[in-house]
Amino acid sequence: MNTLNIINGIFSQFTLGFTFLGTKDLMALIHPAIAVAFVFPLIGIVSNYAWQTRQRRLQLKSGSKSKIPPIAGKEHVQLGRWLTGSVVGVTLIALAYSIFLKGIPQLQEKGELQNFQVIFLVLMFVATIASTALLYRAKPMIWRAVFATLAGMGLIILGAQEGVWRLSNEWYWSHYYYGIVVSILMLFSLAIVNDIYRDKTNFWRNVHIVLNCLALLLFIGQGITGARDLLEIPPVGKQEKAANVTYIGKALDSNSQLPVISYHLNN
Repeated sequence: MNTLNIINGIFSQFTLGFTFLGTKDLMALIHPAIAVAFVFPLIGIVSNYAWQTRQRRLQLKSGSKSKIPPIAGKEHVQLGRWLTGSVVGVTLIALAYSIFLKGIPQLQEKGELQNFQVIFLVLMFVATIASTALLYRAKPMIWRAVFATLAGMGLIILGAQEGVWRLSNEWYWSHYYYGIVVSILMLFSLAIVNDIYRDKTNFWRNVHIVLNCLALLLFIGQGITGARDLLEIPPVGKQEKAANVTYIGKALDSNSQLPVISYHLNN
C-alpha cells in the first residue's frame, strides 16, 4: 500500500509539473532535452576517446609503451559516427519546430503561405535526412563529398526559412549559426573518416583535429547560447498566452542603464 501511495505521489507530481504546458510547449522542450540528455554527454565521451587516441599515437611514435588500450581509437570512430547523426538530428528537430509551429503559422496569418512552400519544406527535410543516411553508407570519396554537401545545403536552406530564430545581426553569438556550423563540421568529419586512416601524410588527420577543436568550442558556445535562447525566444502555446512581455518605452534602470523589461503574468 505504501508503495502504491509513493507511485501515485510521484505520478501526481509529474503531472503537476507539466500542468501549465501545452502540446506546443512540450514540443519546444524536445530539442533542448535531447541535447542535454544525449548529445552533450556524447560529446564528452567522444572528446575523451579522441584525447586517449591522440596520446596513444604519440606515445607509440616516441617508442614508449602505451597503457591506453588500442580499442580507444575504434570507440572514438564509432561514437563519433553516433555524434554526427545526433547533432544533425537534433538540429533538424529544432528547425522543424521553428518552421512548422512558428514560421508557417506566421505566413498563414499574413496570407502569404502557398501549398508549394509546405511541399518544398517537407521534401527538403526528407532530402536532408536521406543525404545524411546515404553519407553513412557511401564508400567512394566522391559520393561521400556529394552527400555531405547535400546534407549541409539542406540544413542551410531550412535554416533560412521563416520562423527560425537566427540573430543575423549578432551572428557571432547566435545559437543558430553555431549549430549550423558545427553540424556541417560533423558531416565533414564523417565524410573524411576513411581518408584519415589511408592518408600517410597525416593531412586529413590534422585537418580533422583542427576542425573538431573548433567544433568543441562551438559546442561550448551552444550550451551557453542555447540556455540564453530558452529565456529570450518568445514562447508559443500556453506560455505565449501566459507571458505578456512589455517593453516600457526607453526607460532605463538607474543601476544598469539597460532598458527595463516588465513581464506581466495573466491568470
